[in-house]
Formats: sequence, structure tokens, C-alpha cells
Amino acid sequence: MFKIPYSKQFIDSEDIKSVVSVLKSKFITTGPKILKFEEKLTKYFDSKFAIAVNSATSALHLSCLALGLKKNDFVWTTPVSFVASANCAIYCGAKIDFVDIDNDTFNISTKSLENKLKKTPTSKLPKILIVVHLSGHPANMSDIKKLSRKYKFKIIEDSSHAVGSTYFGNKIGNCKYSDLCIFSFHPVKIITTGEGGAILTNSKNLNKKIELLRSHGLNRKVKSLSNPWKYDQVLLGYNYRMNELEAALGISQLKKLKKFFIYRNKIADFYKKNLNSNKIKIQKLIEGTQSSMHLFIIRVDKKKRYRVFKNLKNSGYVTNLHYMPIYKHSFYRKFKFLKKELKNSEKYYHEAISIPLFYGLKKTNQKQIINIINKTVS
Repeated sequence: MFKIPYSKQFIDSEDIKSVVSVLKSKFITTGPKILKFEEKLTKYFDSKFAIAVNSATSALHLSCLALGLKKNDFVWTTPVSFVASANCAIYCGAKIDFVDIDNDTFNISTKSLENKLKKTPTSKLPKILIVVHLSGHPANMSDIKKLSRKYKFKIIEDSSHAVGSTYFGNKIGNCKYSDLCIFSFHPVKIITTGEGGAILTNSKNLNKKIELLRSHGLNRKVKSLSNPWKYDQVLLGYNYRMNELEAALGISQLKKLKKFFIYRNKIADFYKKNLNSNKIKIQKLIEGTQSSMHLFIIRVDKKKRYRVFKNLKNSGYVTNLHYMPIYKHSFYRKFKFLKKELKNSEKYYHEAISIPLFYGLKKTNQKQIINIINKTVS
């Protein structure tokens, strides 16, 4: 039986040529393509700096380190995300806590965030808030920024899903409302470098620190005429570098981002128009925003969700859950988070399902998906 995935990459001949050209060049690890890709990212997303890395997970870790996160500091984020959004805090010896989601946008609830900030002792307030733009739908960054000024926390945008999204005319990635913004270029994301990610910022100091941390903490700008081979490790860093092959593919893919964005939103609009709105809850966009539509998440009655999954699978359509709340994973259960404070996330977990959405999905397949879902929930 044929299988249609919930998402997949799109690679054309130009992408292939770009990678082959690197294989024929002098550099396949650290070279000019990485610098060019970083330059393209800053121009496209209107940030002052961009640092290309080997994954979005690395980007989150480096961002926390650059902001000075240390043992026993607190990081808050949403539980409805991939585990990397929380793991980055644990890597630094910090403590993680969760803020419930909004029942309509599925993003972090600013109301829940404000209430939690008000009742939390000063010693347990977050040093960093990691805001996740789930499926590419921007969170309420303006209100979050106001709270950050009042409660003195830093903001990292986990924009793994939001490459191409906009917030009131500003591209996600311009860091107008955050200290740092990270992207993912995994194959199922909007554009791909194979694996890979990036960190965007407007801070010269953060950029300088991240560049050091990305490559072993080595400063190579200490050479002299008498000592031309000298380099110096000034920080405990990591090997989180992107390579030339990935950067070349990223440059080629970035050219297609607008086309991908338009196609994905057409698919999303067709779903919204034809799915049974009386039986199916669809993720809402905040007014004034545009989504990259990395995912199309629907919510159905928990008694019918497995039937939706099974009926689609039997017809060759693969679905997924994005995501099981992080606190439900075995590693995180030991921290004993209070589920009563995360009621919307609990409800979401029992109702959500991601249905196919990717560049190249055919209208005939989409009609079949809609027909199967509507029949099942009705």
C-alpha cells in the first residue's frame, strides 16, 4: 500500500547541484558556504546576526549557555513541544517548569504565564522563558515581552516550526521581541539542510559568545607574525558546527521558502474550509500573524481520535501526535509536575492529531483525507 507521510522534505535538481558543487570544492566542513548561509539568513529574517549550527537542539543549548544559564536557575516553557525545548535547561544544570497552553492557539497561554509569575516566589522566577511557536503559529510575543520587562526574564523563541512565519508584519527571526531565536532545518521542517539549525540575534555580545561556544570555545584570532599557528581555548565549548554541504543546501532551499509558504497555506486553507468545524477543533491564529504551517493539527473527541488515526492509516495516510506533553515522558515524571496546573495541555494530549501537510501534497489526496476524517467524527 502507498503511504503519504504527515510531512517530508522537497529536494529538486538545484538543491542537488548545490551539494555536489561543494563535494567538488576545497571545503566540505568549515568554509565560505556557512558564512554565506548566515549572511542570507540575516538578510531574509531581518536580524543583525545568525549562527548556523548542526541542529536546533544545539541551538537551544548554546542559547541557554550564552544567556548565562547555570545550576539551579529556572527555565519555563510550554509542555506541548518536542523534548529539546526543555532538555536544553537540564543540560545546563538548571530547573525546568511548565506553563499551560491556550486552548485555542495551542501555544503558551499569556494569561497562565502572568498568573504563574504573580504567585511564584522571586527565587523561583524564570531566568529564561522559551516560547514555542507550535506548528508555525506565532505566540503572543507582545504581551510576553511586556511581562519579561516586569519580571526580568530573557526570551528565547523556539521557532523550529516557524521559518517563514510573521508577527504583525515582522518576520519571526528578527528578534524584536526576544533575545535569541532558533530555527530547525530538519527534513520535515519548512526548509531543510539535512540536519541543522540556526540562532538569530541582534546582540553583538551574544553572537560573539555563541560563535565561540559553537566551536570548542576556541579563539583563533590571536595569531601573530611570530606565532601564526596560535589559537586559544577561552571557554568550554562544543562541536556544534554546521558543515559546508548543509549550508549549501540551506542556501538553495531558502530561495524556495516563499513558494513553500504559499503552497502550505493553500493546503491549510482547504482543510479549514472543508473539515467539519462542528466536530473538529482547528488551531487558531492570533490576529495579525501568518503561519509557516509546518503542521496541521486538529483536535477531535478523545473517544474518536484513535478511529481517525486507524482509518487514515488503513487508507495509506500517516498521522502523528505533536506532542505528548514533556512532563509525561519517563525522564520528566520524576520531577512530579502538577497536572492540575496544566489542564489544557492534558486535554490537548487526548485530542490532538497532526494530519498530512507538505509541499507537493496533491489535492486528490487531501480530499480523501478530509472525507475520511469527516465520516469518522460524524
